[in-house]
Amino acid sequence: MSIEMIIAAAADAPANKFGFIEAMEQGGPIAWAILGVLVIQSVGSFYILFTKLMEQNKVMKQAKEAQAVWRANGLAEGAKKLDKNSAYRQLLDDGLEARKHHGELSDPVEAHDWLHGAMARSEESINDKLAGGLPFLATVGATAPFVGLLGTVVGIYRALIKIGLAGQASLDAVAGPVGEALIMTAIGLFVAVPAVFAYNWLQSRNKSIARSLSAFSNDVLGYITSDGKVKPAVTAAPAARPAAKPAAKPAAAPAKK
Repeated sequence: MSIEMIIAAAADAPANKFGFIEAMEQGGPIAWAILGVLVIQSVGSFYILFTKLMEQNKVMKQAKEAQAVWRANGLAEGAKKLDKNSAYRQLLDDGLEARKHHGELSDPVEAHDWLHGAMARSEESINDKLAGGLPFLATVGATAPFVGLLGTVVGIYRALIKIGLAGQASLDAVAGPVGEALIMTAIGLFVAVPAVFAYNWLQSRNKSIARSLSAFSNDVLGYITSDGKVKPAVTAAPAARPAAKPAAKPAAAPAKK
């Protein structure tokens, strides 16, 4: 009997009219369209954040591996120690290629200026690739609050229409549109704030990588123009650990007489 009473009470309970889905349904197609734009902006921002982090971590790892160049007997040999897709290998190959073509110029140009220009272009191409996608983060950070605000304006406008039709500002008349308005504002901020943080963080890391690339480029330029006399001081490569010696066997006990 008690179970039947509980079921009957649950059936007679009023439906919740103030949930997220109910608030979005109050806004209609416009609210769903604005929500879709915000979702696309959020997904795109996090996708760019994670992909750029992986790219930056890869280049930062390559910076440590590039120190092996200065332990080799010449840049050509040092280039072989780097991965073919390494950003530092690209700088090195472009510098060597520019040195080879300098002698083919009919118009005399100083070797330093020619090499510096070639390696500067190589740096710019790498930095441009690392900066790809960051304008999208900046755009999301600047526009997402206003997209959410558009949803807020639509929600308030619908609330005012309902108040006018009902003749009084009852809770039932305005709860849905006002709830939709507040939700849109919150979602817009939720999308914009991570995008702004991601943009500033990735920009800071890109600047650090750009300084490392510039330093390596200057070192390569100095090495080439001095015929190998000028190169950065680097620590020796870590020595391989010697193999562990096998444990000595315990001496056999003397035989009893």
